[in-house]
Amino acid sequence: MVKIMQTHAALFDRPLLRRHRDRAARLADPDARFLLHVAVEDLRDRLAEMKREFPVAVDLGAHGDEVARALEGRNGIRSLIAIAPSPAIAALCARPAIVAEEDRLPLADASADLVLSCLSLHWVDDLPGLFADVLRVLKPGGLFLAVMPGEETLRELRDSLARAELAVDGGVSPRVLPMLTIKDGGALLQRAGFAEPVADRDRITVDYANPLRLMADLRAMGETNALAERRRTPLRRATLAAAIAAYAENHANAEGRIVATFDLVTLTAWKPDSR
Repeated sequence: MVKIMQTHAALFDRPLLRRHRDRAARLADPDARFLLHVAVEDLRDRLAEMKREFPVAVDLGAHGDEVARALEGRNGIRSLIAIAPSPAIAALCARPAIVAEEDRLPLADASADLVLSCLSLHWVDDLPGLFADVLRVLKPGGLFLAVMPGEETLRELRDSLARAELAVDGGVSPRVLPMLTIKDGGALLQRAGFAEPVADRDRITVDYANPLRLMADLRAMGETNALAERRRTPLRRATLAAAIAAYAENHANAEGRIVATFDLVTLTAWKPDSR
C-alpha cells in the first residue's frame, strides 16, 4: 500500500469541528437535518436504479442512522459499516460504528463493495488523498457514491457577512468554507484512478424568517465555522447586525423572507474491474 504523506497546512480546526459535531449529536434536531434527509434520499434513489448488489457497504462520515434506515434491505446490502467522526455520533448509529476521521479509513484493502458518504467530505483536508484511500478500500468493480455541498452553497450568507465585515471591521475574514465545484469533483475522481466518474448537481433554495434562524440551523447541523484561518474573536454585535441587514436587503424573496442556497453535488465513480 502506498502511504500518502500530508505536507499541506490544515484547512480545518479538527478539535473544534469535533466539538461542533458532538453538539449537533446532542441536539439531534430533526428539523435542522432536512438537508441530510434530502441527500440520503438522493443516494437511495440512485442505488435503486442499479441492478447489482453490494453485500458490504460503508457509510463514511456517518451522522447517525439515516443511511442505515434508508438502505435497509436494498441492493443486497448485508453489512453496513458506519465510520463516525466521534463517539457521540457513533452512539446515534443504528449498529456498532467505527470511530475515525473521514480521511483515515481503518479498513482493509479491497474489503467493501460500496462506499457511501453523505454531507461529510467537505470537512476533509486532503480530498485527493481520501479518494485514493476509498479506491484502496473498494473491491474491483466497487462503487463510490457521495453527496457534498457545492460551490454556491450559502452564497447569500457569505456575501452578507463579507459586506458587514467590510463596512464595520474594515476587512473580510474566512467564515464560510470553500465548496467543491462539479468540474473539480470529476477531475479529482479521475486523478485518483476511478473509472466512469460523474459529478452532477441539485440546487435547493430554502427560505427563513430571518438570518438568525438559518444560523441556528447551521449550528444544529454542526456546520458552523471550523476553518483554521478563521478570526478567533467572536462576531461583534455591530457586525452581526450589519450582516442581518445586508442579508434582508440583498437576499430576500417577495414575501420578505431571506433565502439560502444549498448545492448538493453527487459524485459517482467505480473502481476499475481487474477482470
